[in-house]
Amino acid sequence: MLHGVARQDRAAFREVYRHSAPKLAGVLTRMLGDKAEVEDALQEVFIRVWQRAAQFDAARGAPMGWLITIARNAALDRLRARPQARGVSFAAPRRDQPDADPLDDVPAPGPGPEAAVLAGSDARRIMDCFDELDADRAAAVRGAYLQGMSYQQLAERYAVPLNTIRTWLRRSLLRLKECLDR
Repeated sequence: MLHGVARQDRAAFREVYRHSAPKLAGVLTRMLGDKAEVEDALQEVFIRVWQRAAQFDAARGAPMGWLITIARNAALDRLRARPQARGVSFAAPRRDQPDADPLDDVPAPGPGPEAAVLAGSDARRIMDCFDELDADRAAAVRGAYLQGMSYQQLAERYAVPLNTIRTWLRRSLLRLKECLDR
């Protein structure tokens, strides 16, 4: 579908949006916390997808990973632009209701039973592959790609140089890809 978007195919773009918007909204919600800001960021993400779909390379990773990276980068850009974030590390976004689940704001795509079984199987495979990584490497990948932590935050958390974090993440993602390809 992304190759269709690269050819400016609006139908392919609608399909990419339909399949990925709920997941990307969840990533943005976890990182930004504010519903209005999430909506703005999601629009920005899909503008970038429309403009940069030709840059997607299936040999370098899965389409959803590419889309999540775009969403994560858009959220980090917004976090960096916040006046209170300048000069301090990023904290978890404040929510009006501290006990509210951010995923409550994300519409459920409503998969059928067959899709739910396949998704569960994929989730088990992913978890099994995460188990093959060293614990600190797996935690760093989760921090960067699921919790939206910056490389600097991860470097401070694990008391290692910034380039070491980059290496950990790159090698860990390659190992995860190899594991999932088996």
